[in-house]
Amino acid sequence: MTVDKPVSIAVLGAGLIGKRHIEHVLAVPEARLSAIVDPSPTVRDLSSEKGVACFSSFAEMLAAGSKPDGLIVATPNQMHLANGLEAITAGVPVLIEKPIADDVASGQLLVDAAEAAGVPLLVGHHRRHNPMLQKTKAIIDSGRLGRVITVHAFFWLMKPDAYFEPAWRRQKGAGPVFMNLIHDVDVLRYLCGEIVSVQAMESNVVRGNAVEETAAMIFRFANGALGTVNVCDATVAPWSWEHTTGENPVYPHTDQTCYFIGGTHGSLTVPRLEVWSNPAERSWWEPFHTARITAADEDPLRLQIQHFVRVIRGETLPLVSGREGLATLKVIEAVKSAARTGATVTLQS
Repeated sequence: MTVDKPVSIAVLGAGLIGKRHIEHVLAVPEARLSAIVDPSPTVRDLSSEKGVACFSSFAEMLAAGSKPDGLIVATPNQMHLANGLEAITAGVPVLIEKPIADDVASGQLLVDAAEAAGVPLLVGHHRRHNPMLQKTKAIIDSGRLGRVITVHAFFWLMKPDAYFEPAWRRQKGAGPVFMNLIHDVDVLRYLCGEIVSVQAMESNVVRGNAVEETAAMIFRFANGALGTVNVCDATVAPWSWEHTTGENPVYPHTDQTCYFIGGTHGSLTVPRLEVWSNPAERSWWEPFHTARITAADEDPLRLQIQHFVRVIRGETLPLVSGREGLATLKVIEAVKSAARTGATVTLQS
């Protein structure tokens, strides 16, 4: 493959996130959408509109001689293992939407298979590609905050009644811990290091569904920092990544904060990127100096596609590898276990 030639990418799964991937692949000059793979009859219209081939399965696509350079898996969570293994077996680099799988054991199988075959495996924790988050990490890594010792993260918003009309969204595994918090956990791991122990509580007091609607957690990081995380999809509030970053235009943008990161020499708000510090002596009596840092406003999903292209070409390693996606999933399983048992769950490195 020459560097000048666009990389052919097929998208497996044409649901909400799959359609967004399709649009971004079409918009990136370095990539070419080679096929849409989905068994739904309605996808034929979508493929015709985009002018690309349509197949009902990955096997059908290969049988037609249409092997892509890379595959994006945007199918339901429980299909990630089978779909990922299909790509790995065929030697096709694969980007799997988060979570890597619907349980840790399945995620481990994917990671092991990809590493044994030498096939790049990426996980779609796209927030890591956001220039604002890259800037956040650079601020922390520069030592400007001193030693990071405390973190707080919000995910508060209201999911409307219509969201819960599909029965699966009222069942275990479909709540905000698994569906939404997994993104925030990946961000916190990226910014602050590995999470080594978890305490958690959950509640479903408002809707009464089998799935949680509120969860509160305490994380201990390997560097000794402590984090508190509060997740709720049953409150009208502006403090979520979705609302504060403006990353996804379907959510109203609020000029608020969803993460607070505290260090011995300063603290930082995200996504506003306000650095608070004492200009002289560090003391609660001293006035504050506030600096607002700026970052480029670029769509991280598009940047993720461009990164996937470079990985396929062998120009770089995955920013979010299969192992990274698996480590994030392990924290989520620890949260669920801690909430269920009331015990502190320790994660092994």
